[in-house]
Amino acid sequence: MIRDWVTVQGGFSGGMDTAIIQHNARAALDGTKPFPAIVADLIATGVEYYHVDYAGRRKTFYGPAGDTVVTAIDYEGLPSVAADFDAAALKAAILDSQRHGQKYRDFSERAMRAGVQGYIAFLRGQRVTYWGRQGDQHTEWFPGAQPAGK
Repeated sequence: MIRDWVTVQGGFSGGMDTAIIQHNARAALDGTKPFPAIVADLIATGVEYYHVDYAGRRKTFYGPAGDTVVTAIDYEGLPSVAADFDAAALKAAILDSQRHGQKYRDFSERAMRAGVQGYIAFLRGQRVTYWGRQGDQHTEWFPGAQPAGK
């Protein structure tokens, strides 16, 4: 079953544009737009960060005023999130996406098999923090970004 839903909370005067968020969320799922272009659109519409919840099959986008937009991850046949976190397998999936343009569905499957329950992409902070079911974590900087002081 394909689910396509959007939930909006908070005020939107001068805030995030739900249509732009929904369009980019769908483009990521369909593999029709590269990740850097999606990030640029999300930043332009006021998204500060987003949370991917593989267990709940949804993404939540957050604006600076507490506004949220929730969209479905509607892929059929995704695996369950593995019990153990495999950082090496996750890093390999990330590199495949960065270097070879791996589609988001393939990345999601690999991440879930590597034990990724969810992650937060901090757009202004230029990093993504992934975590597993037991609290294990890995932070990946956007290409070209690095921690302050390095």
